Amino acid sequence: MRHQKKFNHLGRKSAHRKAMLSNMAASLIIHKRIHTTVAKAKALRVYVEPLITKSKEDTTHSRRTVFSYLQSKEAVTELFREISKKIMDRPGGYTRILKTGNRFGDNAEMCLIELVDYNEAMLSPKEEGKTKSTRRKRAGAKKAAGDTEEKVAEHKEAKKTSKKAEESTAPEETPEA
Repeated sequence: MRHQKKFNHLGRKSAHRKAMLSNMAASLIIHKRIHTTVAKAKALRVYVEPLITKSKEDTTHSRRTVFSYLQSKEAVTELFREISKKIMDRPGGYTRILKTGNRFGDNAEMCLIELVDYNEAMLSPKEEGKTKSTRRKRAGAKKAAGDTEEKVAEHKEAKKTSKKAEESTAPEETPEA
């Protein structure tokens, strides 16, 4: 029985899984977003969020601890210089997973995993010019009904007078001789 075994092994041996998560975490830190499967993204989130939390305290010990996970000097430098400043006041939840649909070959669920503070589209405030208006019932519906009857009557009278005017201006037929 699999009681209390919640870790997703991702169909890989432990060395392969650790190397893959390390590479994906380094890519996420350097590029700020990566495209992957939902299962890998959820496993990566569990892997990378404690590392980002460790980057809040810039000490030699925390740098060496993070380096032991990432094995990439560029990623560690980026994490401690750039990312840690942006996420300093955030109490967790540093990544966002956006589902993008299924992959064509094997129908695997695909997603985009990104660092929350680096998506400018989601951070920018909504435009106030595009406020959605609701449709409402006309306030003076009974008054409008009376107005429309009068307008219809006026319109009929106008048609009658225009027909009479056309008949009077039409040339009379002359018999041919």
